[in-house]
Amino acid sequence: MTENATPSATLAAFAAGLQFDAIPAAVLRRTEDLFLDWFASALAGKGARPVEAIESYARAMGPADGSAEVLISRRMTSPHFAAMVNAAASHYAEQDDVHNGSVFHPAAVVFPAALAVAQELGASGREFLTAVVAGYEVGIRVGEFLGRSHYRIFHTTATAGTLAAAAAAGRLLGLDAATMLHAFGSAGTQAAGLWEFLRDAADSKQLHTAHAASCGLASAYLARAGLTGARQILEGPQGMAAGMSSDADPARLTDRLGTRWATAETSFKYHASCRHTHPSADALLSLMQTYGLKADDIESVTTLVHQGAIDVLGRVTVPSTVHQAKFSMGTVLGLVAEYGYAGLNEFEQHFLAPRVAAFRDRVRMVLDPEVDG
Repeated sequence: MTENATPSATLAAFAAGLQFDAIPAAVLRRTEDLFLDWFASALAGKGARPVEAIESYARAMGPADGSAEVLISRRMTSPHFAAMVNAAASHYAEQDDVHNGSVFHPAAVVFPAALAVAQELGASGREFLTAVVAGYEVGIRVGEFLGRSHYRIFHTTATAGTLAAAAAAGRLLGLDAATMLHAFGSAGTQAAGLWEFLRDAADSKQLHTAHAASCGLASAYLARAGLTGARQILEGPQGMAAGMSSDADPARLTDRLGTRWATAETSFKYHASCRHTHPSADALLSLMQTYGLKADDIESVTTLVHQGAIDVLGRVTVPSTVHQAKFSMGTVLGLVAEYGYAGLNEFEQHFLAPRVAAFRDRVRMVLDPEVDG
């Protein structure tokens, strides 16, 4: 790329040109672990009502046979619909991976798109891993670029995730830098996903990842077919940042490309809940273990949190569904206090239990400048 290339063009060139041998061995091993974690998360979505609804749609609209596998049913269909269902399934149990700095869940959108395309092409493991790393690196940087103001309203996994999926699919398709940039343009103009669903306990979170993965995949295939997209969809005057952010920083799009491997910064979830609850849950559990406390010994809990936690978790006061309970700080801490863990079974069986609900009402969140910084 030339020295005056735009950030979007530089990022697209990186994704298109990434080579397996350029990726450090430790990053590749981490990617393999991320794949295993994602695979289990996808299988954990089997039977969930919103996931099955999306699978029902895919059965009705997609081919009855094809080159890509829907993991929860083991049926084959087209890459587009396989990516759609697998992405929905992998974001249901709330144990898929997360990158803290971008507040982005890469696995739920990158792996479904990459696996579907790799299956269609008969790609090698090396090609698959390279594409996945390209998707993670792109998606994380787009999430960081869009910033905190974006996350307050938009579900970053849905928005940045669309470009991440396009990068992974495009790398497997062998798109050159210019064509990858067109894929980014088509992905970005379709990126969407709003947090309002949490207030109603709606099913949109699974739709968000389903759309991001399948839309990103489609954008890569369309670019290969010659469809053009905006070349500055991210930082342009009427691009994503202009409409979706007030603190966007274009420098984050190209931050140490090829030397800083953001993929390796991605972490796993211990509790089956929104990651914003985890520090408080771990701190509470540690205090209870250290001092031999029981739930009844605790009069109240004040959690010191960052603004992002308040923006997302503050929408849920009394959860009405298991999934909404995963975004309730009080419910998560109530489960931890009563059972020592906020896992899949604890949520399914006890999220509305009277003792958990009573503990929930004794929890409050407070913005802490140090944590927020």
